[in-house]
Amino acid sequence: MTPTETPRKPLPRIAPMLAQTTKILPSDERGWAFEFKWDGVRALAYLEGDGLEMLSRSGRVVTSTYPELQGLHAAMHGSEAILDGEIVALDTRGLPSFGVLQARMNVTRAEKARRLALEHPVAFVVFDLLYLDGDSLLEAPYWKRRGLLQSLELSGTNWHAPPFFEKDGAELLRTSREQGLEGVVCKRLDSPYLPGRRSGDWLKIKHERVQEVVIGGWRPGAGRRSHGIGSLLVGFYEGRDLVYAGRVGTGFNEEALDDLLARLTSLERPESPFAEGVLRAEARDAHWVEPRLVGEVRFGEWTAGGRLRQPVWRGLRSDKRPREVKREI
Repeated sequence: MTPTETPRKPLPRIAPMLAQTTKILPSDERGWAFEFKWDGVRALAYLEGDGLEMLSRSGRVVTSTYPELQGLHAAMHGSEAILDGEIVALDTRGLPSFGVLQARMNVTRAEKARRLALEHPVAFVVFDLLYLDGDSLLEAPYWKRRGLLQSLELSGTNWHAPPFFEKDGAELLRTSREQGLEGVVCKRLDSPYLPGRRSGDWLKIKHERVQEVVIGGWRPGAGRRSHGIGSLLVGFYEGRDLVYAGRVGTGFNEEALDDLLARLTSLERPESPFAEGVLRAEARDAHWVEPRLVGEVRFGEWTAGGRLRQPVWRGLRSDKRPREVKREI
């Protein structure tokens, strides 16, 4: 840096903009863009100076968890930028799999992360550009941010910026179902980026019903699971209250159960954290825990009593804070 140059300020930390859940596409597609929805975890990439820093949706630094993404810095040819996207892992069919990604999400030891990067590599799917070479793009319309992103020509083994479409949302939704993808996201072409906001300018449509949940307790199993977890007691937040949403007893493998038991044992508390709704029969042998762990389930529907019908465990969400977990439609 020469004496006349002014050093750049560090890149600002930005909370990701969020989409509202809906069941139908916009009635008038004019003014909307459509993208595939990716089944992974949200992350922002901060590229500045001589390095890359990856932050989860909750603001947790996850750079060392995904060492195969380090090459993204070189791919940007020295540009300073903030990229918004989704970290995904592929299954044997080549489809994004949240189950496969579970093996990568909570790894903090560098040696293990490097080994897993070879066994289960991830890709960073980039869908927005928030900052570029000294200029904030938060107030720029989506179409302009997306155009600038496409001009960067990001395409590598572990990162890419897939296309978006300005028409035929229904066809894209059908295609996403046929290809086994999670769904689509609809974004207003003129929408600015609203950090931390869940805005109707962005809409998401999923083929499966998925709900984030907070673990408030667990019940022992039967038979060979009698000394471990048989089911989880879960809920979501309404204001300051943790509302009970039912039990989850399927979708676990032995490794997941052992990991959950170790985590929950250290969080035990004498009383239920739920505001209301737990039946006496369900509470009889329950182990209550501090509501600090967030997970995700897929389910059939909400019952009239506000319970999850036929929930199946998908995995922990270390990228989400408990207080952020609300009931989806």
